[in-house]
Amino acid sequence: MAEAIQRAAETIRAGGLVAYPTEAVFGLGCDPTIEATVERLLHLKRRPRDKGLILIAAAFDQLDRFLDPLTPDQMLRVERTWPGPVTWLIPASHAAPTLLRANHTTLAVRVTAHPVAAELCRRVGGALVSTSANVGDEQPATSAAEVRRIFGDKLDFVLDAPVGEHARPTEIRDAITGNVVRAG
Repeated sequence: MAEAIQRAAETIRAGGLVAYPTEAVFGLGCDPTIEATVERLLHLKRRPRDKGLILIAAAFDQLDRFLDPLTPDQMLRVERTWPGPVTWLIPASHAAPTLLRANHTTLAVRVTAHPVAAELCRRVGGALVSTSANVGDEQPATSAAEVRRIFGDKLDFVLDAPVGEHARPTEIRDAITGNVVRAG
């Protein structure tokens, strides 16, 4: 598995698009700072540009350059759920690429609890785009075989490992208010 994670990380650092397991489903990911690859991902998924994208990381410090600071109480609220299957909407910094946040003032971020996804982030050396491996509103893939059936050879690498045991896509909460935006 270590060799496959390393290959996936090298593919991402080279500007490639990779599928990998997350807490509940397979994700499609890339380097969030390479606009051409993010554009490719949006096109492949047929995802509207105005929806924004989620970033995952192995630790908060991989995300902080994309985010404005939170108050200590807000940060404590967020940290209590991480690593884990809770995605937070946090005010985006000016460094956050527009393609990630779309028309929003926030960016969706998560410190993942999935060991393979977290190790991938560590080996890449930063946060990754993480959007479900599906086209449009179809069901997300939950295995590497499903990813290959959906996308064929349109991805640069598929990291074949099991998804986590979370039964639903991650919960999304607003870091400022604490409100649940999408149940998990």
